[in-house]
Amino acid sequence: MLKRRGWIKENSCGCSGKGREWRYTDLRSLCVQLLADSVLAHPIDNFGRFNRESRLIVLSSALALYDAGIVYGRDRKQDIGIVGTSTDGSLSSNLDYFRDYASCGRTLGRGNLFIYTLASSPLAESSIHFGLQGPLVFLRYADDPEERMLAEAEFMIRNGDASALLAIVFDSQKADCHYLSGGMP
Repeated sequence: MLKRRGWIKENSCGCSGKGREWRYTDLRSLCVQLLADSVLAHPIDNFGRFNRESRLIVLSSALALYDAGIVYGRDRKQDIGIVGTSTDGSLSSNLDYFRDYASCGRTLGRGNLFIYTLASSPLAESSIHFGLQGPLVFLRYADDPEERMLAEAEFMIRNGDASALLAIVFDSQKADCHYLSGGMP
C-alpha cells in the first residue's frame, strides 16, 4: 500500500516523502506560501470563512497530495475519499456558534459558523477544493485514533470502497494527513 504524509503543527508543516518543511506565522500566510511553491494548484475558494480545523485539513491535504505526486485542478475530479478523526469532533465550532447565537439575542446565528457544527464539514471543504469524489467519513475513537483510522482506511481500500483515501487526524492546533492508495497514484 502506497503511503504519503502531509502535516501541520504550530508554526511548521511539511511532507514526509519529499522531506520538505515550511515555517509560517499564520495559516493565511502559509496558504499564500504553498500556492507560490506550487503545492496548491489554485487559490482555495472561501479560505477566509473557513474555521481553523478546515484550514488545517485543506492545507495538510494539499501537502499529502503533493507528497504523493497527485495533480489536481479546478475541473479535474479524483477517485479519492477522505476519512477523518478528531477527539473533539466539532465541539469548538459548536461553542463558537452558540456564543454567536447567544450574543445575537438567541434569535439568529451566522450561517458561516453553523456549517462547521458538523464534524464532517472540514473534511468536505477539502473534498470540494481537491475535486475528490470518493467516500467522506468522520470517525471518532475512544483510544488510538490515528492507528485505528489508518486501519479503517486500509480496510476500505482493500474492500474496494475507494481506490485511494486521505486519512486525517486533526484538532484545532494540528493536522496529520496520510495519503493511502492500493496502487500507484
